[in-house]
Amino acid sequence: MGMVGNMKTTVDISDSLLNEARQVARAEGTTLRAMIEEGLRVVLSRRAQNARFILPDASVGGEGLQREVRGASWEDIRALAYGDRL
Repeated sequence: MGMVGNMKTTVDISDSLLNEARQVARAEGTTLRAMIEEGLRVVLSRRAQNARFILPDASVGGEGLQREVRGASWEDIRALAYGDRL
């Protein structure tokens, strides 16, 4: 892993949000920089988790529809599945 460095950048933040963040940082004994870095880490982590969801394969094998219902209409298949509960 390479060396970790710091980069200065400019970010436009609304005055009200900046003031609130400064107050919280002061009350918690931390810095605005630390809060911004923590917030970015939380957002990046959440997005990485959401982006990587893969639906598990829940197939059970087999060869498709049973012989008795191959070529049957949806109405016929539904009637077999639900019987008189329709």
